[in-house]
Formats: sequence, structure tokens, C-alpha cells
Amino acid sequence: MLNRWHSLSAFFFLTTLFAVAQGSPGMRDPGKVHDPSTVIASQGLHRFFSTGIGISLMQEDAAGKWKRAGSIFAPGSFPEWHEREVPGNRQHLWAPDVIRVGDEYFVYYSVSTFGKNRSAIGLAVGKSLDPKSADWQWEDRGIVLQSSAADRCNAIDPAVLIDPKDQRMWMSYGSFWDGIFLIELDAKTGLRKDPNKAPIHLAKAPEIEAPFIHERKGSYYLFVNWGLCCRGVKSTYEIRVGRSESITGPYLDEHGVDLRKAAGKLLMTTEGDFIGPGHASVLQRDGKEWLVHHYYDRSINGNSRLRMVPLTWDEKGWPVIGKAQP
Repeated sequence: MLNRWHSLSAFFFLTTLFAVAQGSPGMRDPGKVHDPSTVIASQGLHRFFSTGIGISLMQEDAAGKWKRAGSIFAPGSFPEWHEREVPGNRQHLWAPDVIRVGDEYFVYYSVSTFGKNRSAIGLAVGKSLDPKSADWQWEDRGIVLQSSAADRCNAIDPAVLIDPKDQRMWMSYGSFWDGIFLIELDAKTGLRKDPNKAPIHLAKAPEIEAPFIHERKGSYYLFVNWGLCCRGVKSTYEIRVGRSESITGPYLDEHGVDLRKAAGKLLMTTEGDFIGPGHASVLQRDGKEWLVHHYYDRSINGNSRLRMVPLTWDEKGWPVIGKAQP
């Protein structure tokens, strides 16, 4: 999401009109979207959350068109700890992620302010992703993790997964400072399993954030952003990746260099009108894999758009990006 150098772009970020790539299948016209979460199937429909006031929910209709469906926190329903722990936050919640655990949905999100690392990752839990359902109710489970100005980390950009090998639940997070970290979660509560255990350091670079871990054939892939977001045509985001045989790392690039040493295999960068791709996740759908992300569109003055492109793997097990299909 955002980091200590982004305060100058705060106005741009809050006032930019976000749109979606018309040419990407299943990703049409969702309106304002930034920092898309993992896309999740629920009750026959695909849904995801994104940055916005109260955390925005996007829902795909039967025709494959994305529409804004609601927000987790309505006016007057925001947890009181938001203002207490992060006084500068104005209910604009960043970079959520969602995962289904049993019959519940855990939504993790960032409470922060531009340019500072006094931040917190919160958790809301509900039983339905359908705003029209009687089960559309969200329980605030409070703070999962927080950081202060004295810390060398920033508690934003959560990304959660359950390790298919042993069913342990993990959350990666981080932005700038000392980079990307990992903690284990309690799958029953969704909160941190052992608050006294130090986070595991996964990656570091001068400008790094927005991690996402994907497991494939026993290997783990850490996707991260390098560069700056939220600057329209001047955005410098790019997506890099490292691989490990353990979820806890170390993650290495294609040359065997540790991502904690400012390494990372380049996967996607600015190309033509597609500027600053970032905040990636992997969607498995219809027997194919897609890399979901946002980017800044030069053709519409650098406004942010959502896109997904085909994701395949080369003979050495590294991800390869295809072209968005018309």
C-alpha cells in the first residue's frame, strides 16, 4: 500500500477515479478499485475487497461484470480502536485480504496514515459475503498486529494463507523500513498465535511492500512490489518474486540471492500504457491461473485500473506472465 515517502501523493490517491481494464475477462467496470484482495468464490459468485472507506466489496454478477456491493463498516460502525490507535486515520482502510476458515470469512485490513508507520492490521469476521444476506454481519476482533514510529516495520498490507502442507495459517505484511515479515495466526481466532514470538523477516529493498505468498507443487512463491505507487503516470511499482521450499523462507531469486538482500526476480513492470503494476494475487479459475493486480493507465491520465493476466510456469518452476485476452 503506502509508505513513508507517499505523503505528497495523498491528495492524488484519495481523489483519483479508479477504473478497470475493459479487455480483461471477468474484470469489467467495477469503478473505484485499488489494492485488490485475493479473489474468492462464495455462493456461486466471485468477490474481492479493496481499499476504500469502510473496506469496499466488489461482486461479480452472472454476466461477468464486477459491481460495488457494499462496505464492511458502515458510517457509525467503525471500531473505536481505529481512532485511538491511529488518530490520523479517517476511516479510509487499506489493502484488505480475505480468507475462508470453516464457515467464516476472515477479512484483514490496514489502519494507517500516509507517510507514517503508526499502523495496525485489524480483523473482521463474518459468515457471508452477500450484503443482502441476514448473515451479512461483521464481528470486530480487534488488532492482529501493530507498529509504531519506534519500529523498523510498518503493519500494513496483510496477505493470509493456510499452508496446504500442514494447515497452519500465516500472514505476511509490511511496507518499506526493514521490509516484509511473516507471523503465524491462530486458525480458530484469526489472531496472532504467539504475540511474544518475533516476526520472521522475509524480504527487504529500498522501496518494498504488498507481499503475497502462493504455494505451488510444494514450493512457496513470495510476490512483492518494488517502487512507488499512487503517483499516476509517475508510479514506479513493479512486481518481483522469490521462491522457497519453506513458507518461512529463505526466499531466493533466480540467481539464488536472498530477497532480504534486495533481490527478486522481475515478473512485471511498466509496459506502454500499463504503468506501475502492483498488489498481486493469484486466482485459480476454470482450470487456469491468473495474476490479479492493479496498474495505472496512461491513456486515462494515470488513473488506477484492475487487471488480470494469464499466469503460467516455465520449466524451472518460475511464474510467467501472458497477455490479457480481449
